[in-house]
Amino acid sequence: MRHTLFAAVAAVGLLVASAASAQMAHYSATMKGADGVKGTGAVQAMLDGKTLTYSATYKDLTGPVVAAHFHGPAAPGANAPPVVPAVPSPSPIKGTATLTDAQIADLNAGKWYFNVHTAANPGGEIRGQVTPAK
Repeated sequence: MRHTLFAAVAAVGLLVASAASAQMAHYSATMKGADGVKGTGAVQAMLDGKTLTYSATYKDLTGPVVAAHFHGPAAPGANAPPVVPAVPSPSPIKGTATLTDAQIADLNAGKWYFNVHTAANPGGEIRGQVTPAK
């Protein structure tokens, strides 16, 4: 009886772990600027249920970050409004956000980009299209 109970508890634990990991998705982006811009960066993000956790690193910008955002929906190279603001900080910029179902669908479709703004480049100095990690 004890062995059967242990096996049942272990099986439930595996099902819960499988369900939790099935809800997790990973995303990434490589950020760069227009020709002549030296700055570069990268974004790593994880979606767990509806909670997006992200970290954006950058280097060689023209000055301090004045704003940073996830933008969307947009195809690569197209512009879109901010959908998730990030708190500007020295590298790395880290944060979490709760997403809507529509935002999750756009994120999964690769229709978001991350943009880092500086005083010299208020429209965005570096950006990268956020795509599901493979």
